[in-house]
Amino acid sequence: MLRKCFRTTLLAWRQLIKQKTRLLIAIIGIAFADILICAQMGFEASLFESSTAPQRILDADLVLVNPHFQSVYSVKNISRERLYQALGFAGVESVSPIYMGIGKWKNPQTSRTQAILVFGTDPRTQAFKLPEVNQNLSQLQKLNTIFFDRASLPQFGPIASLYQQQAIVEAELNDVNVRVTGLFTLGASFGAYGNAIASDSTFLLLFSDRQPREIQIGLIKLKPDADVQQVAKNLSAGLPDDAIVLTPQGFAEAEKSYWANTTPIGFIFGLGVIVSFIVGIVIVYQIIYADVADHLPEYAMLKAIGYSDRYLVLVLIQEALLLAVLGFIPGFIVSIGLYQIAATATMLPIFMTVERGISVFLLTVIMCMISAVSTMRKMHSADPADVF
Repeated sequence: MLRKCFRTTLLAWRQLIKQKTRLLIAIIGIAFADILICAQMGFEASLFESSTAPQRILDADLVLVNPHFQSVYSVKNISRERLYQALGFAGVESVSPIYMGIGKWKNPQTSRTQAILVFGTDPRTQAFKLPEVNQNLSQLQKLNTIFFDRASLPQFGPIASLYQQQAIVEAELNDVNVRVTGLFTLGASFGAYGNAIASDSTFLLLFSDRQPREIQIGLIKLKPDADVQQVAKNLSAGLPDDAIVLTPQGFAEAEKSYWANTTPIGFIFGLGVIVSFIVGIVIVYQIIYADVADHLPEYAMLKAIGYSDRYLVLVLIQEALLLAVLGFIPGFIVSIGLYQIAATATMLPIFMTVERGISVFLLTVIMCMISAVSTMRKMHSADPADVF
């Protein structure tokens, strides 16, 4: 069995390398399709990773939001009273209100404005899973002071480097002068190019149209022995229906669902993967079909001396597998390089994962198998009678 498999593999390899130019074109074509697929998957993963980053830094066991919540970048209000009502339920240890809004940051050097996501928090509570924020919360108690995200896009200005040089860093946020008194790391997203954290008092000055009693997110921390699901069930049943209770995972999934199913950008990335896959099938089909057409006399000869159609099909399948491997390797390597370039240029979390590499390889194999199956009819047309 192994000897037969080796013979078919050797024959498939010899057929491929007979036309070296055609083989090179096939490898480039498959690599190009793989690069397109990796690019679409990478940007889609970056979309979900960056858009759910704000949820992942919030320190809570349960989250209270508006029933119509879709995204933190356009979050609707809930009453602050609902959050404090949650304190009366068994298992709840503490609560923290969070204000959120998209502000306009003016670069202090160029005066260009950029969209920035601003968090407003009570500096007496620890609402974030960020040690560098929690250790310096007292700095936010001063009015018109903020913490700035060092992973924001460079268009905001050299804020982090100036701060690290112990310089006084001031800028305009929503036409209000603010001073940077600390740094943290979150990263840009498709919804905002940077992030800032302020006290609830400073936030309300920056967003003068907001009301103190209307918050955007309520963070709920539970006692160590509390059952998260049971407390969530009790809160959902006991609180008015103008607020809903989510777990942190459900909170992030709601954000991901919004970007994947509601926004055009999520649809475009998904469609891009499908189109790239189809392009790969067409390219491989043309290569394999041309190869089969050129070798029809040889196939007819093999049939005439006793080789079965099953044997020839095995040769064709192994030829497709070889093309998949040969095309995937350069495509994968180039994709890693493009990820690095894109991540550096956009400051977005674009990186290759083992799972994505395996997925793209399997798609490449399927792509080549579909092309091989599509050309089998041409191979079956080889007639031993044509030899004589």
